[in-house]
Amino acid sequence: MSELNLKFTSSPGVDTGSYRLLELPPELLKIIESDSNASLVIKGTQNEDAVLCTREKTYTVRSVVLSNSVLVVTSPLDVLEDAGEDIVIRDTIHEVLEVVPTLPRLQRLTGMLRGREYDEGHEEDEDVDMEEEEGRASKRRRFTYEDARDMLQASDLELARGLRERRILLLNGELRPLARSYLTAILEFLLTALIANSFSHESAPEEELVSVLEHEHEVRRDVARQVMVWFGELRGGRWKMDVDATVKEVGLGILKAYRDDPIPESDFLTKWRTAVGDTFASAVDLKLLLGNFLANPAPFTQAPLISYFPASELPADPASRFADLFLTRPRWKADEITPFLADIVVDNKERDRLLLKYARAITDKAGVWYTARAKLV
Repeated sequence: MSELNLKFTSSPGVDTGSYRLLELPPELLKIIESDSNASLVIKGTQNEDAVLCTREKTYTVRSVVLSNSVLVVTSPLDVLEDAGEDIVIRDTIHEVLEVVPTLPRLQRLTGMLRGREYDEGHEEDEDVDMEEEEGRASKRRRFTYEDARDMLQASDLELARGLRERRILLLNGELRPLARSYLTAILEFLLTALIANSFSHESAPEEELVSVLEHEHEVRRDVARQVMVWFGELRGGRWKMDVDATVKEVGLGILKAYRDDPIPESDFLTKWRTAVGDTFASAVDLKLLLGNFLANPAPFTQAPLISYFPASELPADPASRFADLFLTRPRWKADEITPFLADIVVDNKERDRLLLKYARAITDKAGVWYTARAKLV
């Protein structure tokens, strides 16, 4: 058995604290081993907990204290030194960094893009003067995709999906949220164009649809194409519409007007079916809007009243989310509350854990109900 000479580093000020051990779960290890170009990026400012991002996912990075210290040892770095059998202790590790899947942290997008909304009639406002500096007008600072990529804790794929789900346009390199009322109008224009020109929603000519929206409704061509990508697939000059996604968005656009003034469910469904037209009326279903409305019994009638109540406007923090939900209603049926938790959990297992932590389950003849575990004030 060979013997080694164990020595402490001669430069403790440089080496100490310079090493970290990162424990990779099997899925990350597989990515690194199978793709030589794979990259792992740590994101986060001094005021944020760090996350690790691959191209597709985001992981929380957390420290786990080790019961036994680990020594980082290497051969001497000084090539002039006779290495022999010497081993140098460079650092002592007392913790390991562990990564677990988490949701992308895109909540800051709302604040970052406030005041940049794109609406009908805003075709030429990219250079509108928004601020005053030293007594003279200055152009609004552009917020680009690269800005969002650098500042937000999300993988590239999750960021792209988040921009799409939040209906954020990329116009001349700038990110701009599309006003929901204008989005609803554009979708109704598309549906009307399909029917009026006898186009199949399974394979409609892209250029002709874009031209109809431009010349008959003054919708910018780049805006029209991005909306078509959000609600379908463009391939080979043809557009295949995602019927459920399109019908859902039209329904949301109508429902938004009934935040504080609930509408009878039957009246809302009638408005919704009228907006999408006879061809797509059969796709109208309140299940498409789960997590975006509340249904309450109406007095003196059997038809419930529904009102706009989007999960996207609730706090992302679980404790605050449950507090808001139970302030809105003292108790919830299981199938009513779960749609309002879908956007803050990675999977159903995490959702059930949160329900166990923040809610109390009660079973009666009507089924399972959830009430607040903590007293709300």
